[in-house]
Amino acid sequence: MLTIARIRNDFHTKFGMPRQSGLAGSTVSTVVFEPAFRQAEALRGLEGFSHIWLLWQFSELECEDEWRPTVRPPRLGGNQRMGVFATRSPFRPNRIGLSSVRLMKVELSSPEGPLLRVAGADIMDGTPILDIKPYLPYTDCHADATGGFTETETLEQPLEVVIPESLKEQLSPLQLNALREALSADPRPRYHRDPSRVYTMLYAGRELRFRVDGTVATVLP
Repeated sequence: MLTIARIRNDFHTKFGMPRQSGLAGSTVSTVVFEPAFRQAEALRGLEGFSHIWLLWQFSELECEDEWRPTVRPPRLGGNQRMGVFATRSPFRPNRIGLSSVRLMKVELSSPEGPLLRVAGADIMDGTPILDIKPYLPYTDCHADATGGFTETETLEQPLEVVIPESLKEQLSPLQLNALREALSADPRPRYHRDPSRVYTMLYAGRELRFRVDGTVATVLP
């Protein structure tokens, strides 16, 4: 598979990232094309779409020789197995991810060639992009769709997020909103519920520590 581009954003590690696209709509990412694909003609007409699909590679996973038919989704506590094709687990025969993101801007001329500015990606900084396709609302949106075993997730209460003033002074308003959205969705595995445990994530070039007690996530100074 060819890498046509790489994504650039403030989420530098897998932990702490939004679990699904759109959960942190304030997260702004830049799609930077590889030299061989830095051709403005390839993006002609894309500016007319509000959303696009990004196909990408789970590049940070350790390779395994054999795939497994079942996985343990973290959102089910890690104790219940589901078929790999009934989940979005990265541990699959082909390590390919799919994300629907909002297309903010098509920038045709920059020192790095054509760029795409997108919002709401659940993709880690540096991840290889394999393909880009337009989102078609008349066929890609299904009002009667059901979510299987994941529908229980919608019943969870978002976490209240407390950010120290010292950090607020270091991040832009957009970065602060994206951080709040990511933490409010509770990035912890479901089997981690110790209020004394301190979690660490890399965000916007900083190592951030936070603790969750009940329904409150507190970023530590």
